[in-house]
Amino acid sequence: MSYNQPYRDPDLSRQMIGRIREMEKRLKGRPVRIMEVCGTHTVAIFRSGIRSLLPPSIRLISGPGCPVCVTDQGEIDACIDLAARPDVILATFGDLMRVPGTKTSLQRLKAEGRDIRIIYSAADILELARQHPDRNILLAGVGFETTAPTVAAAVLAARRAGLSNCFVLSAHKRLTPAMETLMQLPDAAIDAFLLPGHVSVVIGEEGYREFFDGHPVPGVIIGFEPADILHGILTIMEMIAAGQSGLVNGYLRAVRPEGNPRARAVMETVFDIAAADWRGIGTIPDGGFALKKEYEDLDPLKHFDMPMPRAVANPACACGDILIGRLTPPECRLYRKACTPVQPMGPCMVSSEGTCAAYYRYHRS
Repeated sequence: MSYNQPYRDPDLSRQMIGRIREMEKRLKGRPVRIMEVCGTHTVAIFRSGIRSLLPPSIRLISGPGCPVCVTDQGEIDACIDLAARPDVILATFGDLMRVPGTKTSLQRLKAEGRDIRIIYSAADILELARQHPDRNILLAGVGFETTAPTVAAAVLAARRAGLSNCFVLSAHKRLTPAMETLMQLPDAAIDAFLLPGHVSVVIGEEGYREFFDGHPVPGVIIGFEPADILHGILTIMEMIAAGQSGLVNGYLRAVRPEGNPRARAVMETVFDIAAADWRGIGTIPDGGFALKKEYEDLDPLKHFDMPMPRAVANPACACGDILIGRLTPPECRLYRKACTPVQPMGPCMVSSEGTCAAYYRYHRS
């Protein structure tokens, strides 16, 4: 089906819903499990009511695409331990503030008087470093390939400006190694992927080639409008009905085959691909980014001679299983009981992109 019409045209959306239902009938009700990897997609799907428009045989599964949610418990505790130091100003994006650590949270530390700043750009640490030359400015570097280039750019700018009091705790994650790990889980039952537009802007179509060369499933890069998401679901259903697999770029207005080489060049100047611990998944050998050797002096754990905490997430919280699609939030015994947005027990209820938070706000059945 052509998708050349305006992506906010309601008639186009109605046509696509009808076509999805046709494909479902052609598949004779065969169950189709589609994972939206991106937390922004999860929220957009709930907010637009797309789930309620789909045949029951099509199941949308929320994956590990919320950057705060997949941050390992040890990394959360490291941020908290560093923020507790009197000579430190910790700079972080807002969602990280309320994530429960093993003993406390950044929000509670701030209430106790520790200097923790919510920032809106990684570059904000440069001004903090200039304003407070006697303090150590620490950036909690959380996110995927979307935010890693901006953090890398801030690191390079700090180095050029001679700001020796800037540090970055890199907890950045790489998307495709996580997808690879998900497909290798013994109970994996993922038939197709909806792929995030913003990460894809950076890594491009080429960033997924190795994955789809190794796995005969459909994957569609999509944007965040309801029509984008419907187009992705329709494309997947058409591919499955035709016995096709591989990658389709459904976000041509933003994503180029080569992605953004300049952003990747900045990222690759500062970071090496490295092993990373993911909540719910465990250690992925090439699942994250670490500072290159020439920038290791900006690692606060090395600067303060602190080990990365070895922490275990709250065993009663099902966030880890929810991130890999093994459970849905209503299947967690804490959901809507001990765990609410006011008093979250895990990051999936904290983050604006968290699956539990999206279910709590929009899901009523």
